[in-house]
Amino acid sequence: MAADQSFRLRREAWGFAIGSLFFMVGAIPFYAEAVGSTVDNLTFFIGALFFTAAALIQLGLSGRRPPRRGTNRPDTFDWWSAAVQFVGTLFFNISTTDALLHSINDAARVNGGWRPDVLGSVCFLVSSAFAVVATTERDKLWDPQARTWQCTWLNMTGSVLFGLSAIGAYVIPQTGDLLSVFWANAGTLFGAACFLVAALLSRPARAATPASA
Repeated sequence: MAADQSFRLRREAWGFAIGSLFFMVGAIPFYAEAVGSTVDNLTFFIGALFFTAAALIQLGLSGRRPPRRGTNRPDTFDWWSAAVQFVGTLFFNISTTDALLHSINDAARVNGGWRPDVLGSVCFLVSSAFAVVATTERDKLWDPQARTWQCTWLNMTGSVLFGLSAIGAYVIPQTGDLLSVFWANAGTLFGAACFLVAALLSRPARAATPASA
């Protein structure tokens, strides 16, 4: 049972790590210019799939149903963190799919690259807040079933940066320009970098193989 849980935790960590890497690459302006809007949006689309798969594993590890009355606070907040994050990844699936379809239909569209949407970003912020409570209230911060405080705050920082990217990507109706091109790109890039580092730090160590006699 412990070996199976460790395997699922590793898959979760690698899912978030690979997804974050795709988001980082997609947010690099030089990459977007080199490959074009459609491939750039495809990069975000694939990254979102890895995010959702990892979030589903995390939710399964936290429990498939909401905690019952009497469940300790850290476990309760941990479940809600996983559940809200999973919903956030679904919003990202929707927005990345929409951006990809639009770029296929209109490759010349200005500002057509995907950026974190408001709903997904809010979910990530709420999830990170729940995770902070879950982590700080545990007696053992290095519990393999819990997030370490470093990973928790890295994810919170990444969520804040994704939120700033969503604000920067707001299209001004009068001009059709982004509110802040810098934050639209930098928020996604550095937010994904925070998620990547957190995912790599959260990987459980492989069990040592017993030495042969």
